[in-house]
Amino acid sequence: MTEDKLAVLIDADNVPYSQVKEMLEEISKNGTPTIKRIYADWTKPTVSGWKNVLLENAITPIQQYSYTTGKNSSDSALIIDAMDILYSEKVNGFCIVSSDSDFTRLATRLREAGMTVIGFGEKKTPQPFISACDKFIYLEILKANHAESGNSAKAKVKPKQKKVPLNRVDAETIRLITESVNDLADESGWTFLGSLGSYILKKKPDFDPRNYGFSKLLPLIKNINKFEIDERDSGVNNIRHIYLKQK
Repeated sequence: MTEDKLAVLIDADNVPYSQVKEMLEEISKNGTPTIKRIYADWTKPTVSGWKNVLLENAITPIQQYSYTTGKNSSDSALIIDAMDILYSEKVNGFCIVSSDSDFTRLATRLREAGMTVIGFGEKKTPQPFISACDKFIYLEILKANHAESGNSAKAKVKPKQKKVPLNRVDAETIRLITESVNDLADESGWTFLGSLGSYILKKKPDFDPRNYGFSKLLPLIKNINKFEIDERDSGVNNIRHIYLKQK
């Protein structure tokens, strides 16, 4: 199966450079980033920290001067490039990296053209931009997970800090999962876990078990303790299919 080719477009004014490595690793799980561009007024001292990050990750900087004080010209440059790339038909999807709601219409337009749109931004990202994406991933969880995975080598020197989830598993989250399980259930009430995650994302693009401190969807569901779990042998290489239904 051929991987999707992705265009990664980064708004440097609204994303911290310290999280780019983890972000690109996450993007690689969804496809191959064939185009990587970042937009800013590179004459400003505030973006000087990006230099090494761009070199290490082969990201092409696009210079965009700020013509007027208080206006972000980089937004316009990113949007124009996105439309040029769309019509070039060189990619199957876009990753828009920003915490700015100005890209809401762009994400909507790209999806109208049949493109997959994955958004990346901080927790402060406005809901309209999140909702306009097929999937939205918070940068904070990527940094937390990366620190946790690299902590084993440092464990002898420094005690491991407890990871604080971005969200708590509240009544609204439980309702979302429960309703989704019921929507997908067969006549006997069972729902295939593999279909559940994709279905929830259609309702809530920023849903991610890592937001709640869980690495996968199954541990989150087990923690809720409202569902029966049934692991069934698929008959292929010891692969087991997981089904669940409401208790």
